[in-house]
Amino acid sequence: MSRRKRVYEKPVRLDARYDSSLVSKLISKVMRKGKRSLAERIVYAAIDRANEGGDSVDPVEILNRAIENAKPRVEVKSRRVGGATYQVPLEVAVDRQEALAMRWLVNAARNRRGTPMHVALANELRDASSNQGVVVRKRDETHKMAQANRAFAHFRW
Repeated sequence: MSRRKRVYEKPVRLDARYDSSLVSKLISKVMRKGKRSLAERIVYAAIDRANEGGDSVDPVEILNRAIENAKPRVEVKSRRVGGATYQVPLEVAVDRQEALAMRWLVNAARNRRGTPMHVALANELRDASSNQGVVVRKRDETHKMAQANRAFAHFRW
């Protein structure tokens, strides 16, 4: 009998402007101290700014492409086996891929000092959608780490 509580998935609300669950999740990631309206302004301004000069019809397209390029397919998890700790490569679940990609995007934008958040987020979205930048490098590092530790893949369970 499991001692853990059952995890109930909360239904994701769609955002007001683009009717997209992805934008709604990004707003929640950007939000600090419960200030949702400020987070909405930041995300909407970033999406508008990222689409400037682009020929895309759908404004959320650049966000979709950026998250798709930033998603890690495999990651390493520490497993303790017989007194030794191994970095075991594991496939990442789809919802975790999305969550990691968004977290990396927001953190990379926050680490760009000296620029307003909406400008930094727009730049990160633009970079990630063109398959370059900090977030894509982080994904590649994660993949390299998993590739280097594939000898321990038999410890997966």
